[in-house]
Amino acid sequence: MRACVISDIHGNLHALDAVLAAITEEAPDEIWCLGDLVGYGPRPNACCRLVEREAAFSLCGNHDLGVIGTIGLDGFSDDAAESARWTQSVLDPDARVFLEALEPLGVREEAGLYHASPVDPVWEYVMSPEAAAAAIVTAPERIVLVGHSHLALTFALADGRLAGGLAPDGTELDLGAADRWLLNPGSVGQPRDGDPRAAFLVLDLDAGRATYRRVPYPVAATQQELRDRGLPEPLAVRLEVGL
Repeated sequence: MRACVISDIHGNLHALDAVLAAITEEAPDEIWCLGDLVGYGPRPNACCRLVEREAAFSLCGNHDLGVIGTIGLDGFSDDAAESARWTQSVLDPDARVFLEALEPLGVREEAGLYHASPVDPVWEYVMSPEAAAAAIVTAPERIVLVGHSHLALTFALADGRLAGGLAPDGTELDLGAADRWLLNPGSVGQPRDGDPRAAFLVLDLDAGRATYRRVPYPVAATQQELRDRGLPEPLAVRLEVGL
């Protein structure tokens, strides 16, 4: 099984288009999405339709759940809540039906898929070694895939020792070199690791390899769409720097 893993699209259609074009060149068997298709970004409906069409398996994230009303918006930042309310006002019925059918966790092949973490699939941010260790020992699967933090990360547990951190473009992993893994592909639509390019992960379970990929997209086009819709200016500015 060769899968491409995407996460945290956040209504950024230009970034999603660029990632899907790059994924076509990888010729995977499947695409897996770890959630947060909507929220923040200006093109929620188109992103939902593309993921529904292209991904063999998809999760929902906290922003998806907030937009469809499954969870409240009290725990969101002001900008996130404002964008969620705007998304609610424009979300098409078919996009809502698609999001309502998704769960924040699942299993595909030998990998466990969680939007946020095995400890809390909706809300927990796995960014520290301590959080990664807790997630790895909580999950029953050897390979744990998470999103939510918008950081491309890799953590490996080998002989009782945990190692890992940020995974820049081109990072390649030998999955046989450790007992258990936690991998975050990074964000398609709103990276926060200092690299503004859209992120995805190539996971080759047959070969026991994983590769982190980044692709450029027309950031200015998404920024203009955000401004045209009156969405918070910080959401546009942050796309330039990937923070």
